[in-house]
Amino acid sequence: MVKLILRNKEYEVKPGMTLLSALQKISVVPESVIATRDGEMILDDEILKDDDVVKLVAVISGGSAIEYRFIVSEYQA
Repeated sequence: MVKLILRNKEYEVKPGMTLLSALQKISVVPESVIATRDGEMILDDEILKDDDVVKLVAVISGGSAIEYRFIVSEYQA
């Protein structure tokens, strides 16, 4: 199974589907998150593999440069 994590909530989907399909299956708007696997950003057309763990970081618009740096540093970690 593939594990998707968003705000400390975990979802499981079947391997072999694209990230876009997985997000739709768990009712997450693709434009509302950035997906990472092993610390690297992945795109909507990425095929998810068995035992993948994908972290979904909510995209926040607006705010200051300080907030932006915090979000980017969290995403890169």
